[in-house]
Amino acid sequence: MGFEPPQRLVRALGEMYGDGAAAEWLDRLPTLTEQAIEAAGPDLTVERVAAPGGRSALVLLVRQADGTPAALKIAPPRAEPEHERAALAHWNGWGSVKLLDAPETDASGALLLERLHHEVSLRSLPEAKALLEAAGTVRRLWVEPPAGHPFETVAERTGRQTEGMRAAAEADPELAPLVDAALAARTELVEGSPELLLLHGNFRQSKVLSGERAPWLTVGPEPLVGERAYDLARLVRDRVEDLIASPGGPVTARRRVKRLAESLEVDQARLHGWTLFRAVESGTRALAEGRRQMGEVNLEFAGWL
Repeated sequence: MGFEPPQRLVRALGEMYGDGAAAEWLDRLPTLTEQAIEAAGPDLTVERVAAPGGRSALVLLVRQADGTPAALKIAPPRAEPEHERAALAHWNGWGSVKLLDAPETDASGALLLERLHHEVSLRSLPEAKALLEAAGTVRRLWVEPPAGHPFETVAERTGRQTEGMRAAAEADPELAPLVDAALAARTELVEGSPELLLLHGNFRQSKVLSGERAPWLTVGPEPLVGERAYDLARLVRDRVEDLIASPGGPVTARRRVKRLAESLEVDQARLHGWTLFRAVESGTRALAEGRRQMGEVNLEFAGWL
């Protein structure tokens, strides 16, 4: 199958994995795509590549033998598609895109998914409406994880992330007070974690797409197990560029924490702490990847909290 992967995907993979590792996987992508199509069945019809697409995987718009539209998602091994498969299978379409097929023997790691309207996410709605719909969607995902699950915990994931944050503070001492505050918040939150639920892991407005079976369904989980406040923390700084540009940004940010905590019955102080940690972690990681503008935006947001 001849195609060009979307440039958005090419750039994002280079930022996340380095140009060398990204190029290696992209070179293998045509072969992986053929394997995925073959594993999905001989009667699968490929329509086109979804563009501009996402930042972590190639998505092909396809049709099954009976004409049902679907999406074939092919992600690098480092994106852990097997964990996405396990989470989607457990949710079984409750609040999330439905997993149609993902053969364990498929070397491409592809997922055949229910097709949603990839061009229509919650970001297309006014902010207040988008946050309301997001809250109603994410709460469906917070269920007990399956027995013997493969997912890491919030403590494990955030523990790995602290190394990069400390390195950023050493490279730029001006970041040290913010990094220290974020790390202190994490230590306190991890020690007193109140629940172990299955979480989306990267929940935000752009990860909620319009569907036929339900108005809004989540996609692209990076599943882990932990408390709800961690999952909500990324949503708090959605549309962060607009917040930074607004003269009332700091007030709006704090109001979001309060509103989301109250609407979903999450402890406000814990949501504030995880919002701080995740904003600082995202900001320092963006700086390390050369995305300076995004790094500075996230760190400025963190300074408001």
